[in-house]
Amino acid sequence: MDTFKNLTILQIREKLLKKEISSSEITSYYLSQIEEKNKEINAYITVCAQLALEKAKYFDNNFEKEKDKRLGGVPIAVKDAFSTKGVLTTAASHILDGYIPVYESTVTQKLLNEGAIILGKTNLDQFCHGSSTITSYYGPTRNPHDLQRLPGGSSGGSAAATAADMCAGSIGTETAGSIRQPSSWCGTVGLKPTYGRVSRYGVLAMGSSLDCPGPITKDVNDSAYLLSIIAGYDEHDFSSFNLAVPNYYNDIDISKIRGMKICIPKEYLDMDIQEEVMNNFLNCVSILKKLGADIQYVNVLNPKYAMSVYTITCRSEVSSNLARYDGTRYGLEGSDKSTVKAYYESTRGDGFGQEAKRRIMTGTFSLSAGYADEYFKKSEQVREIIKEDLDNILKKYDCIISPTTPTTALMDKDADNPLFGEMSDILAEGSSEAGLPGISIPSGFAGNLPTGIQFIGKQFDEQTIINSAKALEQALS
Repeated sequence: MDTFKNLTILQIREKLLKKEISSSEITSYYLSQIEEKNKEINAYITVCAQLALEKAKYFDNNFEKEKDKRLGGVPIAVKDAFSTKGVLTTAASHILDGYIPVYESTVTQKLLNEGAIILGKTNLDQFCHGSSTITSYYGPTRNPHDLQRLPGGSSGGSAAATAADMCAGSIGTETAGSIRQPSSWCGTVGLKPTYGRVSRYGVLAMGSSLDCPGPITKDVNDSAYLLSIIAGYDEHDFSSFNLAVPNYYNDIDISKIRGMKICIPKEYLDMDIQEEVMNNFLNCVSILKKLGADIQYVNVLNPKYAMSVYTITCRSEVSSNLARYDGTRYGLEGSDKSTVKAYYESTRGDGFGQEAKRRIMTGTFSLSAGYADEYFKKSEQVREIIKEDLDNILKKYDCIISPTTPTTALMDKDADNPLFGEMSDILAEGSSEAGLPGISIPSGFAGNLPTGIQFIGKQFDEQTIINSAKALEQALS
């Protein structure tokens, strides 16, 4: 089994092409890892064991036909917020019990088209509402580095599965930190693309003007490789941009770190940042300088404004998006009347969890007559100011860096605060609201817990942050 331990996607790809391993072998390895670890970590809601093994066997038996597909024979995981045809899709909510989509999301279809083997659907905060992955109807996910701690969220299952070597890599979604924050807490690489770079079609929506699918992987190379596959225009998503997709992995050039102009927002460092997180960040800054980067400190709008905007804007969009589920009977085709009645009565009372109800109520209030101008409209105006502020900074600098999160992984009790998610994501929220790309990579450890550093770039300039993150990753290794 050591042959397969902690392999990256590209390492698996190379071994498959050289026939050093078979797809059936590596798929069986991950399924055994899931069987061994998922009881404690709870990273998966649904495991597609039989389907995965069948696809792996098909790849092995049709090697010459399938080998040129970019993910041919490679086992990965997908957050359970993506519609997957014929596979249970729940968004970690009781209200979607038994829902089997009849169509495939654009992202998962692209993965399948390139020969990926989907091991299963990973856990998340219910409908992506949270930064802890404890609001899931299917139980909390635990942090692989310390089972008493949170993995982050909402893509906590994807990050935990990747960190625990229960998949080669995974796909998550981010609304404001939901890829980068769990990646920081679990010690993985999380890449949040520019809004509109990756299609949202088939993603169970949280905040429609914010949601971004993206990869969570074991290194920067894999994130760049996956982004090249899932990015691109989609006629089914009116918010996707019709721009050419670079080959992010092949175009990586770490030499470009020399002379790169990078800035650090002073206001980000004024947050209550844990000492070990700050020390690891400053060590990374020192390394980047030695690599030739020109690093300066700048002033930005206080991140607390971004937190306020997110609290109002996201909750308003949540209330609109979740209205479609209220009283809808998913997964009950062909059921008798008594079954439908019992299900309807239970989901009306228990379908949405506490956090979902809280966000629906707050968002509905923000959009209600007499309050929309005071809250939602003002929130959007401040959001535009945040975007202009960051855009102006990025006219002078190639990218922005900061700690990904103010702390290492926290405990369950910390998530009792209604604004826990906003506070955990405070260093990522502004860039998400501005639609900017960001990547988090491990910056070191505080005891046994990982810390993260993030690179934020210009719209549709994922390559620059990938180059700089790869340069640092290589220097840290």
